[in-house]
Amino acid sequence: MSDNKYDLVVIGAGPGGYVASIVASQKGMKVATIEKRETLGGTCLNVGCIPSKAMLHASEQYENTIKSNGMNEWGINCKEVSLDLTKMLKRKSDIVSDLTKGVSFLYGKNKITKFIGTARILSAKQIEVSNNGKLEIINTNKIIIATGSEPSVLPSVKVDEKLIVTSTGALELRKVPKKMIVIGGGVIGLEMGTVWRRLGAEVEVIEYLPRILPGMDNEIADKFMKIMQKQGIKFKLGHSVESAQSSDSKVTLTIKNVISSNIEKVEADVVLVAIGRKPNTSGLGLKELGLEVDKQGFINTNHNFETSIPDIYAIGDVIKGPMLAHKAEEDGVAAVEIINGEAGHVDYNLVPGIIYTSPEVAVIGQTEENLKDQKIEYKKGVFPLSANSRAKAIGHTDGMVKILSDKSTDKILGAHIIGHEAGTVIHELSVAMGFGASSEDVARICHGHPTINEAVKEAALATYAKAIHF
Repeated sequence: MSDNKYDLVVIGAGPGGYVASIVASQKGMKVATIEKRETLGGTCLNVGCIPSKAMLHASEQYENTIKSNGMNEWGINCKEVSLDLTKMLKRKSDIVSDLTKGVSFLYGKNKITKFIGTARILSAKQIEVSNNGKLEIINTNKIIIATGSEPSVLPSVKVDEKLIVTSTGALELRKVPKKMIVIGGGVIGLEMGTVWRRLGAEVEVIEYLPRILPGMDNEIADKFMKIMQKQGIKFKLGHSVESAQSSDSKVTLTIKNVISSNIEKVEADVVLVAIGRKPNTSGLGLKELGLEVDKQGFINTNHNFETSIPDIYAIGDVIKGPMLAHKAEEDGVAAVEIINGEAGHVDYNLVPGIIYTSPEVAVIGQTEENLKDQKIEYKKGVFPLSANSRAKAIGHTDGMVKILSDKSTDKILGAHIIGHEAGTVIHELSVAMGFGASSEDVARICHGHPTINEAVKEAALATYAKAIHF
């Protein structure tokens, strides 16, 4: 048994866990982290956000290079362009390795103790760590659960990470499939489907709902789907997947139209299951502890991130709120501040959501549908990127900026962008909304020309008056 005693033990070293550990150490606490992987960074850094964005970038460069249209008109002629998928995957892995080493360096710099293994919480003061049969007991004053999430699965579709894959397997395919079927029209499915379409696969998305991107503003989701269709992705909405059968090289799905109940079979070389994610809390001993968990598996916490058991806290994907890396980081900072006797809070309405396709989609705050449901009267300002000079100059005119503001106060309630670098541009509105700005406040700020951000100014202007350039 170990005599180690810590002020705080964080279970999980993903974005929420490692940030919480670093901030706690910076505040003078003696900190330990328990992580089942050999490398730090969690799902996001190892098999999620970072490798997927690397592949999105690489596949976009490849597609831009092989396109004759759009290159010749600039006087750029590319010949004998070919894909070395093995090299592309290695580059992706090298990026992940460099970043995980960076997090490990920060652990050393901040004198954080790392335990490799799986954790089981014995009490609010003790945790058992298991690593290849070796057990160790860690003593602590406080615990933060930051174990993240894992892919949701369909009972009728058995994942083997070869022919039927999750996002993890989709990042490791050793050849470009002739056809890929994506089950689920959410962010992960559209991002990974985009990667393999650019590299040469035929991609079809099967979604149970009559729309893609559930929870997103309807107008934005509809326009984005049209852009994806123009790029070659096919959609079969309103269909459920009843079963999957795999042979040596093919997968046959039986799907059903949810309205007509018509059954059909579709075939693909690879099937990507991307129907969402669920909290990863198995093996932690929560049931034995009597720690409260809701029907969806999320850990119940109060406004201070504390669970039903005093001195045990939870952050990130294991609690309610957007299942996003940056949300988990903010949770981690706030939870540590509260543990340290300071004020800590995260406004989930101000957590931006981003889809890293081309064009990107970025959203923050309320949708039109949310406002209608709440019976909040609002104003809407829209500006198309086709009327933006920078978008025109760089050939990225697909998209729009949409701003929603309170009808009586003009306070910005929501912002939605489809367009080049939307994930970067949205942060102008994140800051504005964080300080309670009105659409007129944003419109009256001088924006550099020519920039995509000018479309934000114009949409803000259109919210309370009229756009100038459209």
